[in-house]
Amino acid sequence: MAEVLVRGLDPAIVEKLKDRARRNHRSLQAELKSILEQAATNSTGDLRAAMKRVQALFAGRTFSDSAALIRQDRVR
Repeated sequence: MAEVLVRGLDPAIVEKLKDRARRNHRSLQAELKSILEQAATNSTGDLRAAMKRVQALFAGRTFSDSAALIRQDRVR
């Protein structure tokens, strides 16, 4: 099996990855392996298919303009 070395990672990123590994009850190495495997298996076609499913969920719906609500929140 191949091995990969990643140099120069920001220590803050490493801590976030360690936290994520703890939340998922995995070692840091197992968490990184999972992230890389998932990233390698997700294709652009998968992403497009997922986007089309979400678009289908909202097809035909109209939504009000939220600009007025955002302006109100900015004033507070």
